[in-house]
Amino acid sequence: MSIPKSHYFEARPAVPSRPRTVRLRLGELDLELQADRGVFGSKAIDLGTMVLLREAPPPPPRGDVLDLGSGYGPIAIFLARRAPEARVWAVDVNERAVELTRANAAAAGAPNVSVAKPDEVPAEVRFDAIYSNPPVRVGKRPLHELLMQWLPRLRPGGAAYLVVQRNLGSDSLASWLSEQGFAVERMKSKKGYRVLEVRPS
Repeated sequence: MSIPKSHYFEARPAVPSRPRTVRLRLGELDLELQADRGVFGSKAIDLGTMVLLREAPPPPPRGDVLDLGSGYGPIAIFLARRAPEARVWAVDVNERAVELTRANAAAAGAPNVSVAKPDEVPAEVRFDAIYSNPPVRVGKRPLHELLMQWLPRLRPGGAAYLVVQRNLGSDSLASWLSEQGFAVERMKSKKGYRVLEVRPS
C-alpha cells in the first residue's frame, strides 16, 4: 500500500509546520496542548480519543502503561495525570509528534510521561495496560503488524483498550485479534466508535 508522505504516521511529516493550540477538557482536567500539522488530530482532540478517555477503565495506579501512537500526547498526559505513580510510555514514529508530546507533558506537569520512538522502548519493558487510538488508515497489514509488535508485551493480567470507528472495521479487527489468540470484549459503543478490551488469553 502506498502511504501519502503528508500523513501523520510518517516519521517526518512533509507538510510545513503550522502550530496550533487545542484544548483537552475532561473531568477536572482542562489543558491547552500544542499541536501541529502533520500530527494526528491537529485541529482538535479527535472524537475517538475522547471516547476512549471517557469509556475505558482508568489506568493502573503503578507500573508501565503504553499510549501507542501518542500524537501530541493527549492520551498519555491524561493517563499520567490520573496515575502519577505509573510510568506512561508515549510512543510514536512521527518525530514532530514526539517533540510535541515531550513539550506538552512538561507543560502539563506530567513528569511520569516517557516519550519515545518505537525502537527506544527497552525490549524488557512489559505493560500493565495499553491505550490506543490506532492508525487504522495506515492499512490493514501495517496495522496488524503494529498491534502484534506491542500487544504481546502486555503483562499477565494486563489489558489493552483500543478505540476504532465501527465503519472503519472495529468488528473485523476484533475478530482478527481473537484469531490471534487474544480475549477480546467489545466494551462500549458510542458516537460511531467502539472500545475494544484486548487481553492475553
